[in-house]
Amino acid sequence: MAFTGFGADLRAADLPVPEPGPGEVLVRVLTSSVNGFDLGVLGGYLQGVYAYEFPVVLGKDFAGTVAAVGADVTGLTPGDGVFGVVMRPTLGQGGFAEYVAVSERYGLARIPDGLDPLRAGVLGLAGTAALDAVDAVAPAPGETVLISGATGGVGAFAVQLAAARGARVIATARPGAEAAFVTALGATWAVDRTDLPARVRAIAPGGVDAVLHLAGDGPALTALLADGGRLASTLHYVPEESGRDIKATAVMADPDPATLARLAADAVEGRLRVPVARSYPLAEAPRALDDFTAGAVGKLAVTI
Repeated sequence: MAFTGFGADLRAADLPVPEPGPGEVLVRVLTSSVNGFDLGVLGGYLQGVYAYEFPVVLGKDFAGTVAAVGADVTGLTPGDGVFGVVMRPTLGQGGFAEYVAVSERYGLARIPDGLDPLRAGVLGLAGTAALDAVDAVAPAPGETVLISGATGGVGAFAVQLAAARGARVIATARPGAEAAFVTALGATWAVDRTDLPARVRAIAPGGVDAVLHLAGDGPALTALLADGGRLASTLHYVPEESGRDIKATAVMADPDPATLARLAADAVEGRLRVPVARSYPLAEAPRALDDFTAGAVGKLAVTI
């Protein structure tokens, strides 16, 4: 599923099978997923950041089997199950395809026994972003962490990772199904985004210890931090100097093999739930993007 130029729609395209270069493996893709990055690519918002090599195939995530290996590949052979994040230097190849060529050394890990390709195919980018964000604020047991954007893919992982460290998690969610979703993942409180400051202050009058800014208004969320608080933003928001003692980190997901392997092991051992809300066949990828934009809860998979 590719688009041929800025402003063009995402459509099925018959493209040549990529050739794996030195240090690369060719993956026969079984599953990918929708991430906010894909919307940025399709919308043309990453011009100047990445070179677009049209036609551009969407999809950062992938899970499948090694179909072929390039020169200098020593750790993988055809038939091995792998998953990860497409980390090519340009935009062109992606996971919404039957095949993708990726580096053996970065953005790639083996699928362990007990992890099916469906869950592996939605884990890489969102799981890494969540882990990096939680690591950035390093919540201690008993501290209060506000997660804005808790019902999305990154947020669903972040709620679990923060709660596993003993943090008390305030998760943004609408009353009803969304609130039940985040509390089942380990959130202590679910708060509606409507009048969020008042709702958070009722729980933490002196401010929260940490904020994960995955969605919402950065300045408003920063105002809810206690002095000495920490903020991590996957939207690259960093507060202006205000004289307050606040540590802010702009998070860029770093899917190194060790991180991917850790996430996979946590999923296999039951420490990390991989919340696949719905799966779409490849031809319905545009519909998956629309549902993501509308505010899907959890991860949306695309199966090839």
